[in-house]
Amino acid sequence: MVYENERVKMGSHPSASVARPFPLSHGTTTLAFSFQGGVIAAADSRASCAGLVACPTTNKISPIHSHLVVTSSGCGADCMLWERILAREIRLYQLRHGRRLSIVGSAKLLSFMLHPFKGTEVCVALTLCGWDRGPRLCYVCSDGTFLRGELFSVGSGSPYAYSVLDGAVRWEMCEEEAVSVAREAVYRATHRDAYSGNNVDIFHITARGWRRREREDLKEEYYRERD
Repeated sequence: MVYENERVKMGSHPSASVARPFPLSHGTTTLAFSFQGGVIAAADSRASCAGLVACPTTNKISPIHSHLVVTSSGCGADCMLWERILAREIRLYQLRHGRRLSIVGSAKLLSFMLHPFKGTEVCVALTLCGWDRGPRLCYVCSDGTFLRGELFSVGSGSPYAYSVLDGAVRWEMCEEEAVSVAREAVYRATHRDAYSGNNVDIFHITARGWRRREREDLKEEYYRERD
């Protein structure tokens, strides 16, 4: 079957179009929030393509430098490419100026670089989570949108994650409470959203840098058999 609205242009000539075998759709659950102890970033590990689980153990949180990680949602290839471009530009800035580019400055730079791709098939939604004289969170997507905030959840599972985060996230939380809220939000999203699942990855970013917690398979805890 040919999906006329899913043709990929391979050149200017109509005969160069190639029909996709099925419509592509992307899904994930990523989240990040700030609290008095820094920034928590969390994500599931399922990479999907339409109704297929392409990879159950992908990494959706990528360290950029010692005090910055990025959560990614959208097309996996596009996200990996722009994360590498961002890391390169930040490193070049540090070499030229002898200091790291701020988290907000990094987000503005990424937004500026992505804006020319507005309206194309580039699909990128990145949340920059870092520490720069305090916890910082910025969201940038492929149309050049740039947002600053204290709580973001991105992906097909984000409505379910927000249902937990909106009522549970508080500035006064300790690290254990923050991690527990993040785990619960990802679990609720993976339980309801077919495109999210498998494991949860959690990063904690403070003034000392980022620290990754051991990957967890939440079903072992939440679906434990009861006597």
